[in-house]
Amino acid sequence: MAVATDDLSLVFAALADPTRRAILERLAAGEATVHQLAEPFAMTQQAVSKHLKVLETAHLITRTRDAQSRPCALEPERLTAASGWIERHRALWADRHDRLAAHLDRLS
Repeated sequence: MAVATDDLSLVFAALADPTRRAILERLAAGEATVHQLAEPFAMTQQAVSKHLKVLETAHLITRTRDAQSRPCALEPERLTAASGWIERHRALWADRHDRLAAHLDRLS
């Protein structure tokens, strides 16, 4: 299996996991610590930290240091880029679908 290293692939790989998507949804409401992010999940803080590392590598979150804690915050720019990629491809495939439908109508 190839390891993706380009920005868009890192974002989609990070978003492929439902736990990471749930973490991003929580962070959309504001900063949170690892402890706060781990609360709704049946997993250890260490397991949540591994998910956070994936999100951080994809530049979907940032972690800062505030005394003893390291709050996490959402970084929406990469999500915007991924959304733009999806939208461009959705338009392309919608156009192709429309042309195929028109062609099939002409054949009928």
